[in-house]
Amino acid sequence: MPERLVVIGGDAAGMSAASQARRRRRPDDLEIIVLEKGNYVSYSACGEPYFVSGDVDDFEDLQVRTPEQFWKVSIDARLHHEVTAIDVAQGRVLVRNREDDSEEWLGYDQLLYATGAHSIRPPIEGIGLNGVHELRTLDDAQTLRRAATGGARKAVVVGGGYIGLEVAEAFHTVGLETTIVTMMPTVLERTFDPDMGEKIGYRIEELGIELITEHKVECLEGREGKVVGVGCADQSIPADIVVLALGSRPTTQLAIDAGIPIGTGGGIAVDERQRTAIEGIWSAGDCADAVHRLTGQPINLHLGTVANKAGRVAGINLGGGDATFPGVLGTAITKVHDFEIARTGLTEFEAEAAGLAFAAAEVGSSTAAHYWPGSSPMRIKMVAERDTTRLLGAQIFGGPGAGKRIDTVAAALWAGMEASDLAMADLSYSPPFSGVWDPINIAARKAAAAASSP
Repeated sequence: MPERLVVIGGDAAGMSAASQARRRRRPDDLEIIVLEKGNYVSYSACGEPYFVSGDVDDFEDLQVRTPEQFWKVSIDARLHHEVTAIDVAQGRVLVRNREDDSEEWLGYDQLLYATGAHSIRPPIEGIGLNGVHELRTLDDAQTLRRAATGGARKAVVVGGGYIGLEVAEAFHTVGLETTIVTMMPTVLERTFDPDMGEKIGYRIEELGIELITEHKVECLEGREGKVVGVGCADQSIPADIVVLALGSRPTTQLAIDAGIPIGTGGGIAVDERQRTAIEGIWSAGDCADAVHRLTGQPINLHLGTVANKAGRVAGINLGGGDATFPGVLGTAITKVHDFEIARTGLTEFEAEAAGLAFAAAEVGSSTAAHYWPGSSPMRIKMVAERDTTRLLGAQIFGGPGAGKRIDTVAAALWAGMEASDLAMADLSYSPPFSGVWDPINIAARKAAAAASSP
């Protein structure tokens, strides 16, 4: 009898792990069963806003691999199969087939918990009205695209994080009057410093998207079962479509009920090989914690890059290999039309919370030589540790060519470089791409000077 690996969750982490395990162990040695409660496995959630906008026209382009493709390599990917309980003592999971409502206990030798995360849905009055959406699954993307192109005129996005900005861009692209509403003082409040978030907000408004900050939505107004506004009475903002983009939380209740320990970051606690504290149970993806490379502390991030890498590590180990997950920096990038926004490492707020002594420098520059046609303004804020000038993080926004510069900083952070080293790094130069001193060099030099000053 082969050993059996059961994977709960069939997206990034789960399917990466299953694929890696299969590459290392044959079907007669390891049986792999993936249980996915939804309609798809292995899809690009990050591409969904761009399907809503029409930038990605073919829905099938968002599906990385189908169950049939996994079956061909002896990975038994089962759609519409929801795990409702884990029996750790007996090494089994209770599975409900959502097509016929039947249930069965399924035994496992190894279990990978890769349930991902779920959207936050607070108890707002009217949340169940027609026209109120979220964007998490491919089904959500299809529904939202139909709604956005079906005669609507006004859209309101509640929430100013990455998804909120991307959905707002999608609506604006298809010609809807679009408003972002957030209870925070700025957009991207949890991932950018307030001064940077405020400047990003100004630019978004210049692009034609209305932004309302410090406004808590406590009810949604409806008429004949259909949403017509965000807020109620005289505070209502007219809307034909509302998207709740209030963030996400790790899907851990099933693990909690089974006694699988939760980490201080809020996700499932795992070691560097993606093992939980319970023998034979592993976890990876949005539902699991990772270690921040700069603070050494657990953190729970919901990023496709992290999920795929952690899933790969788990799969290599489940397949008999030896891999470790080296940690995260929280590097992320997004855009609103041609306005690019990116960050990596620690913000000032995060550095302070971690108890680090730091200094920051902010630089205004351009994406190419100032005289180059099409050169766009950009801004960089860089954070460094006091005295040592160790790099701690950066935030960037600007026109085309600004955002991906964050990868230079991320690589420097990964290598443990000091800001003074990055200030003199041999970066490329040509007028269509930068001035003779790249903005990264300049920002690093200023951050090093600030961190070295008394």
